[in-house]
Amino acid sequence: MSDCLFCRIVAGEIPAEPVYQDEDVLAFRDINPQAPLHVLVVPRRHIATLNDLTPDDAGVVGTMHLAAARIAAEHGLAEAGYRTVFNCNEQAGQTVFHLHLHVLGGRALGWPPG
Repeated sequence: MSDCLFCRIVAGEIPAEPVYQDEDVLAFRDINPQAPLHVLVVPRRHIATLNDLTPDDAGVVGTMHLAAARIAAEHGLAEAGYRTVFNCNEQAGQTVFHLHLHVLGGRALGWPPG
């Protein structure tokens, strides 16, 4: 059993509320949402951070973004707008070291973020 929280969610060892899934990614609702829609899109394969990506991972990163666009559209946010965010390492706010794409929407999102 992996110690990685998101690996355990992908393996079904920890429950999550799935929003989308395919053979490469799983998307589920964040347990501490920062917007009415706050979903995390994670690769099924463990990749710790953006810094750990290789050229072979380009497909899964593209799939993560396509899943985010699909989720936003399914929740009626494609036209109004939504945000996607990768945090890389501690100072950027990454707290779970398994690559994940935040999908946020459903309210006005300021810039720069808090």
